[in-house]
Amino acid sequence: MSQNKKLIVIGGGASGFFCAVNAARLNPDLQVVIIEKSNKLLSKVKVSGGGRCNLTHYSEEVSDMIDAYPRGKNFMKKALYSFSSNDTVKWFSDRGVLLKSESDGRMFPVSDKSQTIIDCLMNEAEKLGVEIHLQIEVLDIKKNEAGFEMLMNDGGALQHIFHADFICIATGGHPKDSGFDWLRKIGLDIEPPVPSLFTFNIPDKNLHQLMGVANPNTGVKISQLKIQEQGPVLITHWGLSGPAILRMSARAAKELHQMNYEFEVKLNWAPNFHESAMLEEIKIKRVQLSKQFIGNKNPFDISNRLWNYILEKSRIRPDDSWANISTESSNLLSKNICSDTYQVKGKTTFKEEFVTAGGVKLECINQATLESKKIPGLYFVGEVLNVDGITGGYNFQHAWASGWIAANAITDSLNATS
Repeated sequence: MSQNKKLIVIGGGASGFFCAVNAARLNPDLQVVIIEKSNKLLSKVKVSGGGRCNLTHYSEEVSDMIDAYPRGKNFMKKALYSFSSNDTVKWFSDRGVLLKSESDGRMFPVSDKSQTIIDCLMNEAEKLGVEIHLQIEVLDIKKNEAGFEMLMNDGGALQHIFHADFICIATGGHPKDSGFDWLRKIGLDIEPPVPSLFTFNIPDKNLHQLMGVANPNTGVKISQLKIQEQGPVLITHWGLSGPAILRMSARAAKELHQMNYEFEVKLNWAPNFHESAMLEEIKIKRVQLSKQFIGNKNPFDISNRLWNYILEKSRIRPDDSWANISTESSNLLSKNICSDTYQVKGKTTFKEEFVTAGGVKLECINQATLESKKIPGLYFVGEVLNVDGITGGYNFQHAWASGWIAANAITDSLNATS
């Protein structure tokens, strides 16, 4: 291979870094350069998982993960066979970074510090001679017989022309459609972006008083869309958050955008019961716990603050005994436990896990190599593609898998021409 071959990776996030370091490792003579528009590298890695970095999700089989991708499911099925979460664990382990899985399947470095992952990737880049340039914006890309010419701006008045034989675009998602205009200009079809992974704003002051209450297992349903989720829900001073809400927002990202984020959400605080079964269970408890105060301790594993809030909504006093609950109050109680209904009016971006649905349409690329069908030598990795996952390490797994696939495809291209 000629020593002057050059790969420029546009974007210094997880997918861009992973493409760069693997391409450099596979091709020692390839000059690899990362160009980042901001003054920060791996910024999403740093804040993920509350600073612990939830970098993948535990799975025994590829099929375990497929349903976690509302957009790009078929693509991810193939991608995960190329580079699975187990491959992620091995890649980092081979470089001295051990991972652990938690009860919900999320995987973190044993250190519980995102800096461990950043240091690993930065050390790998340094060891392999990957060049890194910050605060450089790509203005235009042109393909010619010799490769690519890229017009850059370093933040000042000067503009520079860079040459590259290969380009990998890893610029992530954009909150505004105009963020993709430069890619449209070079002939790519873009699915307009909409927010994903957001929390629900609910203008209910009574609910807001429960700020900080977390219910570990809650059923969430949006009736108009026939979409359901189950898992932890957190009550905030603006409405609802937590993993179940975030997953719901990802699965219904496009539909909720079309509804202008105004819809009805139903919560089942005890999802092992539906409403009629709960009513029967309350009848049993009225006998079993007849003399006990209903506010003292509830039998449904609901936090005390939330339980008393539900009792108040059901017109039941905490110092009422179970035996004294009326039929009408029993009906209300079962409804408020299993079908607690709220009107959502807007959303709040979950900044830590900022993700958009949308990006470069998969029809534009060869899904086996991530190379543009129209422009040979141009590759796409990570969230710039119209692929996104629910919360839980799935979006980072897409970053690692797509970076790996592109690095190997570039290697195959180099080998074919050498």
